[in-house]
Amino acid sequence: MNGIVKLSFIFVILFIQAQTVLSQVSADKILGFWYTENKKAKIEIYKKEGKYYGKVVELKDPIDPDTKKPKVDKHNPDPAKRNNPIIGLNLIKNFEFKDGYWQNGTIYDPENGKEYSCYMEFDDPKNDKKLKVRGYIGFSLIGRTTYWTRD
Repeated sequence: MNGIVKLSFIFVILFIQAQTVLSQVSADKILGFWYTENKKAKIEIYKKEGKYYGKVVELKDPIDPDTKKPKVDKHNPDPAKRNNPIIGLNLIKNFEFKDGYWQNGTIYDPENGKEYSCYMEFDDPKNDKKLKVRGYIGFSLIGRTTYWTRD
């Protein structure tokens, strides 16, 4: 009986470790380059210290038609950041992968200078080419959903 208990314990430990590895693999499926809706921007999602972030690496129209210079974060509520270029700007911050989706993060909209709570998940778990990005205020019922496609 003692041998069966030990063997069962080993199987449980191996199963937990395998689940952790599989969870990590699926969590990292989000890494890479994504186009926003209408391909207005290309975002690189990367991992840093166990959390997920995303920055603008390309814009469809990188030049501001009014200034004839590269677009800047002119709507930022912090006046000191209004001259920061949009390219290189971190839009997605502090996401954790939990329960099959990326959550507890924020998304910043440079078109209005506002930051929203956000979660992300694959639109279809079998297809890692389309990402549902849901920004919201308060409860996730009040917000906007967009779909990003993998580069």
